Amino acid sequence: MRDFSQFKLTYTIIILNFLAYLFTSFLSGSIAEMDLQKLVNAGALYGPYVVFKEEWWRLGSAMFLHGGMTHLLMNMVSLYLIGRGAEIYFDAKSYMGIYFFSGIIGSLVSLIVHPQSVGIGASGAVFGLFGALAGFFLAHRDKIALQSKAFMKDFGIIILVNGIFGLAIPSVDMSAHIGGLIVGFVGGFMIQRKAQWFMVYVVLMIAVIFFFYTALPGVYMDAFGS
Repeated sequence: MRDFSQFKLTYTIIILNFLAYLFTSFLSGSIAEMDLQKLVNAGALYGPYVVFKEEWWRLGSAMFLHGGMTHLLMNMVSLYLIGRGAEIYFDAKSYMGIYFFSGIIGSLVSLIVHPQSVGIGASGAVFGLFGALAGFFLAHRDKIALQSKAFMKDFGIIILVNGIFGLAIPSVDMSAHIGGLIVGFVGGFMIQRKAQWFMVYVVLMIAVIFFFYTALPGVYMDAFGS
């Protein structure tokens, strides 16, 4: 309980992901692998539904859905390792802002790159927290030189491993990972340089979301020949 109270945001998000997985496993009739159509019905990211039917809520719901037990465990272990570190260095509003902006904008990038694919998973948001930690250490590299160097080394290794993993497995959406990573890095760096910049970050991310909102219909009209 003491560990939960210290990292309550991270554990709460993990619990919500597991609850969502139990729900979709009930719908799919399997605990190991999810039925794709059931995931779409439950709120997975699917470009034509998001853009043409204006089901923009899928940008949020898809962050809590996973395609199978392996997918879920990989993301939740990553969140457990990265999220607790982020919760130490960022206050609650910054943590949640970075997490959800990273996940949402990562999903929007995915809609541009993969207009006909079904997108699910918390990886864009998790990469956002990882990027935020990278931004934090970069912002304070002079004060914590040793920790910063160690983290940036690990950062490079993890990015390399995920890059190889993403190229080897076609179903891994690297565009959402990269989008989330950039959004998180910008947030982590800005907020740690000056805490008052949190609202600037929020406004900037809302502007980015609005840009995608206005641009996506034209992209999808071209892609689907409508």
